[in-house]
Amino acid sequence: MKVEAFDFDLPADLIAQEAAARGESRLLVLHRTGKLDHSSVRELPSFLRAGDLLVTNDTRVFPARLLGRRDPSGGIVECLLLHPEHPEYPEHPAHPAHLAHPREVWHALMHPGQKLKPGARVIFEGHGHVLHGEVLERLFYGRRRIRLEAESGSVADAIDAIGHIPLPPYIHRSDTPADRERYQTVYAAARGSIAAPTAGLHFDAPLLAAIGAAGVERVSVTLHVGYGTFKPVRVEDVEAHAVDPEPYEISDRAAHAINRALDDGRRVVAVGTTTTRALEHAARAGQGRLRPGRADADLFIYPGFEFRAIGGLLTNFHLPRSSLLMLVSAFAGRERVLDAYREAVAQRYRFYSYGDAMLLG
Repeated sequence: MKVEAFDFDLPADLIAQEAAARGESRLLVLHRTGKLDHSSVRELPSFLRAGDLLVTNDTRVFPARLLGRRDPSGGIVECLLLHPEHPEYPEHPAHPAHLAHPREVWHALMHPGQKLKPGARVIFEGHGHVLHGEVLERLFYGRRRIRLEAESGSVADAIDAIGHIPLPPYIHRSDTPADRERYQTVYAAARGSIAAPTAGLHFDAPLLAAIGAAGVERVSVTLHVGYGTFKPVRVEDVEAHAVDPEPYEISDRAAHAINRALDDGRRVVAVGTTTTRALEHAARAGQGRLRPGRADADLFIYPGFEFRAIGGLLTNFHLPRSSLLMLVSAFAGRERVLDAYREAVAQRYRFYSYGDAMLLG
């Protein structure tokens, strides 16, 4: 299967640069019959069914973009933190053990890369906090290992004070204080993502209450979104692509609710591709049953994939040729999805993280 089969024309002015108010975005509904409905996110409860189980991702985005200077030259430095490195907790960046350390090693993307060789020192400061950094090692694709040390308090406290919200690269503006709240779901709980699970950005408290009043159950899982969510597909053949693993956790309560819904034949509706990857990875590992616990989702979902958990999907509109568009196409059919995308372009829906939504299934 060729990657070019997932291409479509997208005018640049349809890429949303600002978020609409929660619950006020447009909603394109693609039914299994191929029928399309044009609606709004506020009307989502009318497209769900009593007895559905809505599964959300409750990860919390942290301000992973640090702006500072080289020490002693003073040259400007940008650092995008990817995940911390700890012997006691190597794979799951939201583990509480890393939140109290005054000194930590992180994997990061840094700019300007050519000047930031091992031994280079940098400083990030602001709002009463100072972080000293030392580049320890060059890694692949411009990544670095960097040691961070806080002058006072913990590294996490300093990052939260100094850091900027890591808006996606296709949002061509600097982050603002408003993005700290808006680029976060209202139910975010577990700190650990460098990108938001954007389908969840549409919900506010009244919409969640209306969904509950419609007889729809809701539980959350946690998948921490990494830089791989923006990873381009650089190969020609779909099957040659690999996705970066992302850590997830499913609680006892969530596993029980999801398994009960599957046993009852009720529809499990995933909010977002991140939730989908966690559920489907867990379902495959458990032979159709979800077990509570932690794992790393390294599942690449593309057409031909057999879904074992989800029966519905709420998601935003994705990049041409992206692994996320391939996931959506696997769920609803490539031709139907691309036809719907062409209609969305014609009707001037807003695309990507701060854009409009689509309900499938």
